[in-house]
Amino acid sequence: MTGAEHGPGRIVVGVDGSRSSREALRWAVRQAEATGAHVHAVIGWSIPVTYGPMPVPQLWTDWSGIARSTLDEALRATLGDRACEVKAEVVEGGAALVLLEAARDADLLVVGSRGHGGFAGLLLGSVAQHVATHARCPVVVVHDREEP
Repeated sequence: MTGAEHGPGRIVVGVDGSRSSREALRWAVRQAEATGAHVHAVIGWSIPVTYGPMPVPQLWTDWSGIARSTLDEALRATLGDRACEVKAEVVEGGAALVLLEAARDADLLVVGSRGHGGFAGLLLGSVAQHVATHARCPVVVVHDREEP
């Protein structure tokens, strides 16, 4: 059952602090304002994988806190004084899997075309590509305004 069948719709948007994820958040908020939907902004985090000995400070880094700060900053910078209802959530796990789980019963999933990882020249990042091919709901991939 989708959100349209049980009240206002639900739009899940992935946020990682990148420019394209902020554009995705802006797009999701505008769509929610136009349709009366609720926005569920999600950021996933996991301890970075390294090869070789891991520096001890990396083990004790507050990754959840860093993710929460990134999400809060994106919301402050993007929402301003908009009245749209936004639920913000920090979830441990890889970005693609976290977003797919969050969007399992959503009406729409919105992601930026590229996050902080990968190669700058790619037109579509690995997370955007993964969720676009595996999500149970429609997916909107939003490009950064400065992308070609």
